[in-house]
Amino acid sequence: MSGHSKWHNIQGRKNAQDAKRGKIFQKLSREIYMAAKSGGPDPSGNPALRLVMDKARAANMPKDNIQRAIKKAEGGSDEHYDEITYEGYAPGGVAVLVEALTDNKNRTATSVRTAFTRNGGSMGSTGSVAYMFDRKGYIVIDRSTTDADEDQMLMDVMDAGADDLQTSDDAYEIYTDAKEFTGVRDALEKAGYKLADAELTMIPQNTTPVPADKKEQFEHLIDALEDDDDVSNVYTAAADED
Repeated sequence: MSGHSKWHNIQGRKNAQDAKRGKIFQKLSREIYMAAKSGGPDPSGNPALRLVMDKARAANMPKDNIQRAIKKAEGGSDEHYDEITYEGYAPGGVAVLVEALTDNKNRTATSVRTAFTRNGGSMGSTGSVAYMFDRKGYIVIDRSTTDADEDQMLMDVMDAGADDLQTSDDAYEIYTDAKEFTGVRDALEKAGYKLADAELTMIPQNTTPVPADKKEQFEHLIDALEDDDDVSNVYTAAADED
């Protein structure tokens, strides 16, 4: 199947975040710590830890930073972070989901609300937006790293248990049921494919175009949320740009 490239938009945001690498590593360390503390330090027996370690490697996080976070969990640190999801609307009525990992709920709630209100958005009540998104596995294979054509890729992807394949000029984008994500990812790696990205994410069921006169405000809102130390992920229902 063909469609707009989510990967194109992801690459654009990743490039824009290069200057924020230190902050990104800090957030990943927190996620690694919590995963290791709740499920143990061995990624082979802790799927949640393996997922966040893969995410850290994709962000080029140094191995020492990863191991330091795991050792902190092993050492019995009493730090604790709550997982909280905030829901709201960006300028133009675009649905936004914000996932946070925080040790101070009041601080984070105030910060997230301020980001929305100062940038033309509004907070919503619990459940007002979440139903518009589905939890999915998302895997990307850069077309420059494989000789497989679209027919071969489709066959391998379906054999691995994925739900959908979308093809763009520069990438194969694969979507899976959240429960099947790990198995699909491992099957594709075993088949010899190099994965440019592999993560669990929230995919909007429908998208909303951002009005031209709201785009700058929209970008400011997303930047403000992503800059927050407590915010782990920001998902929007904004239509992909052509």
